[in-house]
Amino acid sequence: MRIAVVGATGQVGTVMRAILRERHFPVEEIRFFGSSRSAGSMLDWFGEAIEVEDAHTADFSGIELALMSSGATSSKELAPKLAAAGAIVVDNSSAWRMDPAVPLVVPEVNAHALEHIPKGIVANPNCTTMAAMPVLKPLHLAAGLERMSVATYQAVSGAGREGVDELANQLDKTMTQDVRVLTFDGAAFGLDEGVKFPATIAHNVIPMAGSMVEDGSGETGEEQKLRDESRKILEIPGLVVDATCVRVPVFTGHSLAITAGFARELTPEEATRLLEGAPGVVVSELPTPRLAAGRDPSYVGRIRRATTFEHGLSLFLSNDNLRKGAALNAVQIAEALLARR
Repeated sequence: MRIAVVGATGQVGTVMRAILRERHFPVEEIRFFGSSRSAGSMLDWFGEAIEVEDAHTADFSGIELALMSSGATSSKELAPKLAAAGAIVVDNSSAWRMDPAVPLVVPEVNAHALEHIPKGIVANPNCTTMAAMPVLKPLHLAAGLERMSVATYQAVSGAGREGVDELANQLDKTMTQDVRVLTFDGAAFGLDEGVKFPATIAHNVIPMAGSMVEDGSGETGEEQKLRDESRKILEIPGLVVDATCVRVPVFTGHSLAITAGFARELTPEEATRLLEGAPGVVVSELPTPRLAAGRDPSYVGRIRRATTFEHGLSLFLSNDNLRKGAALNAVQIAEALLARR
């Protein structure tokens, strides 16, 4: 296929390029696009230097498939142009996820949604939602998922390179001093209250991942995405979801603690057997973001009965938010589209 990677020099775009190589995706021709700041730089593709083109002035003719990770504002402008030029666009931003004419796809869960792509655009879910979908789908098919209460533990890389740099810089400051104290006082180390995050992230957790939504709900955008996208992907429009999204001082790997209620009884033993055979899932005695980092599956464990909901189960899962949470899922969508040609 003739492929484009839009946002090729960014955090997710870099991982997309690596995964295309790792999975030996059949590329006849590849083009890289970025902002005007990135245009003119050179990126390697199997030993060949490919020049990054300015996405806002380029001619998209001849592109069959575009993997986009350039932000929602850019996607709203560029995705329709790419589609009009004949490409199928797989977009990693939030721009198109809730558009009823755009399929929101996790291939292990709802690849059938790729049968109809009326706008020529396919959306990638939010990285937090993505981690949970391969785990929840087999449980839903077995017992009918009705509601869930979720607390997330989201890595700083979910906020882009600026989030990674902010944690790294704060940790550097604390490591130059004696931190073997019982009480950690950020002010004592000259740490600011955060620029990318609303508070110091080093040695801390922040119970507000994402920006507050101005609708009076008290929710962040991350919390709303988790609810709305889960409903669309799992095809459960009435799914009840309460979520608190938390930013933690971890560089890579999102985790979720989920308590789910089902229409029918599902024992922890039955759930474990289902998940052991589920695509994109690995059952682990102790799932952690360090275990998931650099790997593709959602790791799930701590599966046990919950009394909060009737027919309830609690579980914990971790997933690499840059791989399956973004770049890998986009490439898997591309593979599913290729298989349908």
